[in-house]
Amino acid sequence: MRLKHFTVALGLPIFKAFGDESRLRILHLLWRNQEMCISDLEQVLDFTQTKTSRQLLYLKNAGMVNFRRLDNWVFYYIKDEVGDVVQQLLGYLERDAQLRHDQETYQTLWSNRELAAYKLQNRRWKGEAEVK
Repeated sequence: MRLKHFTVALGLPIFKAFGDESRLRILHLLWRNQEMCISDLEQVLDFTQTKTSRQLLYLKNAGMVNFRRLDNWVFYYIKDEVGDVVQQLLGYLERDAQLRHDQETYQTLWSNRELAAYKLQNRRWKGEAEVK
């Protein structure tokens, strides 16, 4: 579902959310990566868990983000209803050095996670081969 009628009542919390650098950085990462968990946001942004949770709660109360649970993990994502507005506003900031640095940090974190998973999987496979 996409935004059909943009009103002042709907726009005010969105623009307030964009008025804070921390929330803007979180929104940018969520926009670029579809969804993220709190621990990844903490590591990328170098925020405390309290600050990250507080900013995500603000964005949730503003109707901009939602979450899904997967076992013990909570993944946050931008709601479809505001996705177009967020995309247009963040599109203007695409060349911002801080936002680019945040995304590069996340990509490095993600590639290291994939590498770690690959090494773990390889170790298990080699262990099974040795047992046979």
